[in-house]
Amino acid sequence: MFDRVGLDMAPPWVPAVGFTLFPSIGGMLGSRVTSREVPTWYATLKKPSWHPPYWSLGPVWGTLYTAMGYGSYLVWKELGGFTEKALVPLGLYAGQLALNWAWPPLFFGAHQMGWGLVEIILTSGAAVATTVSWYPVNRTAARLMYPYLAWMVMATTLNYCVWRDNKDQKRHPHAE
Repeated sequence: MFDRVGLDMAPPWVPAVGFTLFPSIGGMLGSRVTSREVPTWYATLKKPSWHPPYWSLGPVWGTLYTAMGYGSYLVWKELGGFTEKALVPLGLYAGQLALNWAWPPLFFGAHQMGWGLVEIILTSGAAVATTVSWYPVNRTAARLMYPYLAWMVMATTLNYCVWRDNKDQKRHPHAE
């Protein structure tokens, strides 16, 4: 009973909806920082021509968060809840999600492009480890991570290019 943290008493759709929506919480908080900085600080930076348009980021991240959230639900369900067997796959997921949520305040809020690059590389590695750990548990869950992994390659490359092309720019006064 404890393994599912009282979720056995809830209707079966509640955990599916909760796990699916959970990643978007941090995404919404991060978007508050991002939306303030995009028209000001970020607009002044050199970016590659293939930079995705700002308007596309909300729908893309919403889709990615929904897919990974539902994948986490499938893993949780397959392993019988928060059991000892679920520690590694769900622990890796929680770690990569926390890293994911930490990137916007670091990159956009603190204007730390270099540390943002280090952080996004760690996030990408944790996302790969999560996907690998999910594959033997539930292949659909692992496959739901594939678009996120592809996006992380693009986002990491973009972070690198922005850092490379702007690293000599005067830093934001709050980033000192």
